[in-house]
Amino acid sequence: MSMLRSPLGRYRLLAYIVGVGLVVLVFVGVPLQQWADFPYVARYVGMLHGFLYIVYCVACLELVLRHRLHLVRLLLMAAAGFVPFLSFVMERKTTHFLEAREASLAEARASVSSSAS
Repeated sequence: MSMLRSPLGRYRLLAYIVGVGLVVLVFVGVPLQQWADFPYVARYVGMLHGFLYIVYCVACLELVLRHRLHLVRLLLMAAAGFVPFLSFVMERKTTHFLEAREASLAEARASVSSSAS
């Protein structure tokens, strides 16, 4: 559960949960509803996805505010919850971006502290 301690960890977890929920909804629930007259999967997975999407958007906002990211990135992250499989791609891109940014900041701090001594 150490993943839930950081905004990035919460965002990553919710991106996967929302992504899986959307894939199940689109590729299982909707076909069952349309072709087998079985609306229950779409109904319940749809409601769960809708609720978790709101929580996902809050996690995106927290991450953007904490790391001072651009508004465009927030909009892309939020939009990724609407397109099947896109939340997985956006999560990877955001994670790599933030990890590279953190590494460069740590390197800059190290070079400043070594030049100061």
